[in-house]
Amino acid sequence: MSDHDQLLVIVDPVARRSDGESVRIAKDVLSAGAEAKICLPDCPEEFSRALSRRGSRRPVVLGDDRSLLRAVTLLQRDRAALALVPIGPPGALEIAYGLGVPRGAVAAARTVLDGAVRSLDLLVDDSDGVVLGDLRVPAAPVPAAGTAPSMWGTCRSLVRTLVRPAPVVPGVRTHRLRVEADGVLLADVDAPVAAVTARPREGGVGTAEVVVHPAAAAPPRRAVAGSLTVSGPDFRYRADGRIAGPVRHRTWTVRAGAWGLTLPREAVPPV
Repeated sequence: MSDHDQLLVIVDPVARRSDGESVRIAKDVLSAGAEAKICLPDCPEEFSRALSRRGSRRPVVLGDDRSLLRAVTLLQRDRAALALVPIGPPGALEIAYGLGVPRGAVAAARTVLDGAVRSLDLLVDDSDGVVLGDLRVPAAPVPAAGTAPSMWGTCRSLVRTLVRPAPVVPGVRTHRLRVEADGVLLADVDAPVAAVTARPREGGVGTAEVVVHPAAAAPPRRAVAGSLTVSGPDFRYRADGRIAGPVRHRTWTVRAGAWGLTLPREAVPPV
């Protein structure tokens, strides 16, 4: 790290309330190793305003996955890098840990000071929503055995029996979706699917791995593509654990090197 490195440390209000001690420790480590301006926003609007006014300072977020997603959504427009000190319960930090951010305030803060930036790809949809890791269409989980069907589910089952039904695995909910990867048709509405999943491939190669999980007893259909388009009757989708929709059409495009994350140097491949 340069002796003149300047940090903008944004402390998420939820982190301050949930674990003030870890926040204090992280601020002490960062302030001891760099010139750090501490920002304590009280709402998402103040969080966004602080990032937009960062100037030449390197943004560091103290918070959980929700804070990370908010920061990346704003910074990816400039292909900017950031660092994260994870603060929160483990269940709220699955994305951060999956990306390689160290556990613990001290280790993560030291990585902010001594680590290196890894360039990462991003899935961006046509409404400017971002996906750092996993995308699943539709969002609805497979119902548990014995769950009573809804009226809509009953009507949909009736429609399936009238419109060229395909053999399906018992207990698996099916969905009529049209799925295209780089314009190549992977599934259409006349062949129900169980789900469609996608995630950016590692290595910053500008593509995502797309998997269509068929409802019938058949192997998944896989593709590597720079874009994914899903359309069909109103559907919801799960992006990084967040549920969005309903929509009838959505396109996700991979942005290569759209953002950077400071990680331990051993986790960053040499250029």
